[in-house]
Amino acid sequence: MDKVVSTPQEAIAGISDGMSLAVGGFGLCGIPSVLIAAIHDAGIQDLEAISNNCGVDDWGLGILLKDKRIRRMVASYVGENKEFERQYLHGELEVELTPQGTLAERLRAGGVGIPAFFTITGAGTQVAEGGLPWKYDADGNVVLASPPKQTQDFEVDGETKTFVLEEAIRADYALIRAAKGDRHGNLVFNQSARNFNPLCAMSGKVAIAEVEQLVEPGELHPDEVHLPGIFVHRVLPLSPEQAAEKRIERRTVRPRPDAAGTQTEKQEA
Repeated sequence: MDKVVSTPQEAIAGISDGMSLAVGGFGLCGIPSVLIAAIHDAGIQDLEAISNNCGVDDWGLGILLKDKRIRRMVASYVGENKEFERQYLHGELEVELTPQGTLAERLRAGGVGIPAFFTITGAGTQVAEGGLPWKYDADGNVVLASPPKQTQDFEVDGETKTFVLEEAIRADYALIRAAKGDRHGNLVFNQSARNFNPLCAMSGKVAIAEVEQLVEPGELHPDEVHLPGIFVHRVLPLSPEQAAEKRIERRTVRPRPDAAGTQTEKQEA
């Protein structure tokens, strides 16, 4: 039952070229940065990454993208990563853009044994009809496009509506980050850092969690657990320095009155 591993290298054992990885996080919030760095250092390449986005140019999945380690992305958002955009538009990267809620449900469905599901999202668009550019050539021509998907009409609240069949995602491995976890793999996430992490863990045939604080079995109240250990196979405790290293994707400021009533600027994440 003890799922704790000692090093990032031990945590990613078994991941090899060409595999698919479901990676938690949203922007730079709750991303498994230590595990991603270990994969980068190991030289693993030709990966298919399934994640909400691809980090930024120098952090998260962005470090794998920068060194051409990712051949295919399944994501809902290009985000602030200019290299992601450049590789996609210049034919160096295959990208399957997926509506965000659909992506979340495809990951969850993969974890609970549902092979496919119908959703109204994308009905009447290229999501259903096919033709979304998945890959360009160097001259900007579409060389691979999304195929048409099965649709079916259902009656909802007395009205007939068209729904799209979406297939579940089952990844070879999942990489996630949690604020707290025990040796059995039960995990707790910090507020919005929960995001895609539980769903990615469910999708992975092998789920690896880096945790900022490791506790002993029994220290987590059952009602506190966000993801039960049944979905987690390895737990990597982080050092205080690793746990503290977090990036802010976009920093904004706003003026506010200080104690004397004058305007000052406060940084917000």
